[in-house]
Amino acid sequence: MTKSVLHTVRQAGLLVSLFLFGLAVACQTKPDANEPTPNPTPTEPGGVDYKTTPVALRKPANFPDPVYDLTQNPLTVEGVALGKSLFYDTHLSRDSSVSCGFCHQQFAGFAHSDHPLSHGIDDRIGTRNVPGLQNMAWSREFFWDGGVTDLNTLFIAPITNPVEMDMKFADVLARVQKSPKYPSMFKNAFGSDTVTTARFLKAISQFVLTLVSADSRYDKYIRNEAGGVLTSDELAGLSVFKQKCASCHATDLFTDHSYRNNGLPASGINDQGRYTITLNEADRLKFKVPSLRNVENTFPYMHDGRFTTLDQVLNHYASGVKDGPTLDPALKMNGQLGIALTDTEKKQVISFLKTLTDNTFLMNRAFGPN
Repeated sequence: MTKSVLHTVRQAGLLVSLFLFGLAVACQTKPDANEPTPNPTPTEPGGVDYKTTPVALRKPANFPDPVYDLTQNPLTVEGVALGKSLFYDTHLSRDSSVSCGFCHQQFAGFAHSDHPLSHGIDDRIGTRNVPGLQNMAWSREFFWDGGVTDLNTLFIAPITNPVEMDMKFADVLARVQKSPKYPSMFKNAFGSDTVTTARFLKAISQFVLTLVSADSRYDKYIRNEAGGVLTSDELAGLSVFKQKCASCHATDLFTDHSYRNNGLPASGINDQGRYTITLNEADRLKFKVPSLRNVENTFPYMHDGRFTTLDQVLNHYASGVKDGPTLDPALKMNGQLGIALTDTEKKQVISFLKTLTDNTFLMNRAFGPN
């Protein structure tokens, strides 16, 4: 079987899995008269003791409003603790060797720096680079192709993907239900020790929503806080960045969440990007614009991890852009391909990009495994 055919089969399988489990989640998230609701009183209908401790989602002053609907899944100390435990639990994979945290490593901005493509059980290799997990409350669509549009269903995909965690989702729920530690954690978080799809997914979402990165030197500079001093090279890089990069890497989220063809020649995998979801010819070779926060640590770069350094990335934009029917207009201005950058400007931009490294986020013990 060729790589392109294998890729198509995997994509089709993933879409079918997401559709089926999306139906399951929809069924389980409908209002239920017997489902306790968080926090209004110490005792809920039916005599169930159910008291949680609210947690506020952090909203940095230089960020726009989040788009995640917290009314449908309020953050609680108990829910976040449950979600964190699930996030780092290897028993959610078929052979109990891989967890969510195996690929999403905190020191790498919750990306994966060990391999250009996702690395799952039995040393199986996927077809795309692992994206970082940060500031997820500000995203409506997920994955390089935007194939998932609800954070609460996002985690089904890697768990059921045959080259990542390779587990039937029903088996995951059964395994968690039988665990000696989880029923009490589910009861503390949701008022019932029964492990359901909705509760499982909401718990992991709660933990991931706490992964807010907004304490880099750049943030402190923008907010006029102590420690927010940028050098002359970094300030020059910020100026170049605003002129030549910010049309895609917009706002202080450093992404406009759009899908764009950035002129990369197709690799042997022949990944068609957004087209695999929409089947719209205008979306061929378009991929979601990633955030550049912690970009110094989230290598390798691009959807297939083909570049290992920021120098290689800027060299691509300066002289490696390939023309095509869906190439982003920003990379074909006045008949010139790519982005005109001098060697000095490249060095300045890289100096600026390193000010986006948030060491507080990368080393926060609350985000790491217990």
